[in-house]
Amino acid sequence: MPGLRFLTPPRPISLPVLPLTIMNISIAERDKRTIWHPYTPQKYAPVTIPIVKGEGVYLIDESGKRYIDAISSWWVTIHGHAHPYIAEKIYRQAQALEQVIFTNFTHLPAVTLAERLLSILPGPFAKIFYSDNGSTATEVALKMAIQYWWNKNDTKRAHIIALRNSYHGDTFGAMSVSERGVFTLAFQDKLFNVLFADTPTEEDPEIHFQGLDESQTDALLSEAACVIYEPLIQGSGGMKMYTAEALDRFLERCKQRKVICIADEVMTGFGRTGKLFASSYCKTKPDIICLSKGLTGGTMAMGVTACTDAIHSAFVDDDKLKSLFHGHSFTANPIACAAALASLDLAEQPEFAAGISRIADRHRSFCQQLQPYQDKNIIKHIRQTGTIMAFEVNEGQDAYISDIRDLFTNKSIDRGVYLRPLGNTVYLMPPYCISDEELDKIYEIITDILDEMQLT
Repeated sequence: MPGLRFLTPPRPISLPVLPLTIMNISIAERDKRTIWHPYTPQKYAPVTIPIVKGEGVYLIDESGKRYIDAISSWWVTIHGHAHPYIAEKIYRQAQALEQVIFTNFTHLPAVTLAERLLSILPGPFAKIFYSDNGSTATEVALKMAIQYWWNKNDTKRAHIIALRNSYHGDTFGAMSVSERGVFTLAFQDKLFNVLFADTPTEEDPEIHFQGLDESQTDALLSEAACVIYEPLIQGSGGMKMYTAEALDRFLERCKQRKVICIADEVMTGFGRTGKLFASSYCKTKPDIICLSKGLTGGTMAMGVTACTDAIHSAFVDDDKLKSLFHGHSFTANPIACAAALASLDLAEQPEFAAGISRIADRHRSFCQQLQPYQDKNIIKHIRQTGTIMAFEVNEGQDAYISDIRDLFTNKSIDRGVYLRPLGNTVYLMPPYCISDEELDKIYEIITDILDEMQLT
């Protein structure tokens, strides 16, 4: 990549190569015998495809077949798979320091990463708290916000506010502030109470509490500890998109009543919405922001929760009980920090912003190409923000467990593209290095599938 100096490639190390089969049993069969895959109905689990290599936008299986990763492997791979610059930085860091307890010790990659993040985050953030994934980043944020008021001896701030259709992770705190539905159904009576505000729609473009008038809403906000939200796009809730203007009005109202605002940018961060962070579209900035996924370019598990000095100051006290008692074994893992720093290096290159802009332009054109299918009621709700575009197949119930997902996934995999709809919500979120030709192939496969559905 122009502007970046690649270090000398690591010397090859002779290691035994594991056979693809053991006792004539395929990897897929061994997988089936031993592994429980996420978000997968166990009785109907598909035969898994052994991937042996990643290269740019491609996943390559054991037979050499190549698949365009149209969803960035669950939204994490922003620069493409196996990027040599990030790989080199990981290799160098692993040679120097692979892990250290992050209490009495610190290290340069963690400090440098914190400094760089604070310089680019959308708001007056002052402190970085490291964790190990998106769910835990939101758990940390919730604990910060709740304990902030506890440390202030303010018992009136009892309410936690979230938005309908939201998803913030699969740990219990994160589930509690997520929409009650398929992800939380088995745990409903174990989750803490949350007040849900209605997410804006085309018909009702404001965030509000159903059944509450202005004065009742103000009274509720005056007793709220925090509000957590996914800015502009609600990911796992079905790629619901809403305007920055609506969010700004709501956040300003929350700030006027001293509600702590938590932006969950685990998915939207690092360019997905067009700007580096979705919160940059709003005038009113969050007090706490959560990051993961694209943070390391999709190469290492890592989470970040950043807060303002006003939040952090509530934990600076002679009373040791006012400490934030939270941590992870791999907090600020040096290798993950090195990967994140390398990813930020790449994000500073002109190709990064150009790729985001080009994908957004191509998606907008494709949305227009899809309009005839909407006119025929085959699909609905075509939408696009930045590098993300989505629509619903107008068949069956709008639900995560819709069979439409399997139909699109199976047909696209057969043709060398990996799509994994959220139920009947088909979406694209490719790595920023994808070419126009590769985008054309994805678009063609989607329209071919829709044509087949039209004929049946």
